[in-house]
Amino acid sequence: MVPMNVSRRSRRALAVISAAALGLACAPLTACSTDSSRDADGAPLSVAVSFYPIQYLAQAVGGEHVNVTSVTPTNVEPHDYELAPKDVTALSATDLVAYVPGFQPSLDDALTEVSGPTVLDLSAAVTLTHHDGVEHDHEDGDDDEHADTTHAEHGEDADETEAADPHFWLDPVRMRSAAQAIETALAQADPDHAADYEANLAALTETLDGLDNDYSTGLAQCERSTFVTSHAAFGYLAERYGLTQASISGVDPESEPSPAELAAVKKIVQETGTTTIFTEDLVSPKTAEALAAETGATTAVLNPIESAPESGDYAAAMSTNLQELRTALSCK
Repeated sequence: MVPMNVSRRSRRALAVISAAALGLACAPLTACSTDSSRDADGAPLSVAVSFYPIQYLAQAVGGEHVNVTSVTPTNVEPHDYELAPKDVTALSATDLVAYVPGFQPSLDDALTEVSGPTVLDLSAAVTLTHHDGVEHDHEDGDDDEHADTTHAEHGEDADETEAADPHFWLDPVRMRSAAQAIETALAQADPDHAADYEANLAALTETLDGLDNDYSTGLAQCERSTFVTSHAAFGYLAERYGLTQASISGVDPESEPSPAELAAVKKIVQETGTTTIFTEDLVSPKTAEALAAETGATTAVLNPIESAPESGDYAAAMSTNLQELRTALSCK
């Protein structure tokens, strides 16, 4: 794991070194093969994905018929992870690459250099949208339009403001759409196992529908509707379930908030009666902890699920997030 206190440039350098040494990394749920080509009849499809949530979907839908590798190693923050030349070569040897553009510029660049694999861009399937900011003069709970939010006081970098929010996986409904797109791509690449992919999709859809129902009912009656996060990863979740996200950093977790932006977040905490400031595992909690100390709030972890959880899987992490939100928002 890259240390939290290392600069972005240094972290990128370390990531390149580790990638060159290890190649494409595999999380616990991944079935990995040293030979990703399909040179034998019936060999599994070789699928490369950008990071864990898409890996979860590809493995769940593909089952025993796929070998899935994640471009981003486990416990590495994926936004700024840099691929090594070896990684780009490995991508060329796969059958399918599934990703969302704009989340990992290094992967976007790499895919312009590869030939051979089918490239599945999931952005259209999940309907990526902009999350441009939050109105700070609203009364908590009175936000009828369920405002999409990112960095407080529209404090993102200009490129973040223009780009669509890539964090679709924190909305189970969008995850279901992504799973359907992956099932279609796998069935087209491997029609002999199309029935298995369809059955696996049905089981996965049931899991995702259950998560959606749990969130809808679990967040229906809460004392507060505003939650404060380290970075703006939860806009789709907030939009789906009628909440308001205010974030210390923008879509990029390493973007540094200005004093004015921190003051704006502090004002939100005070005006909405927020009692919890959420941190996350792969980003330094120092700023969030300082904000909590200044406002009398406590801290808790809300997992953006950008890397494989230490235990369990995506569904388990989403369930844990729901309990953390219910506690923070005092839900009945």
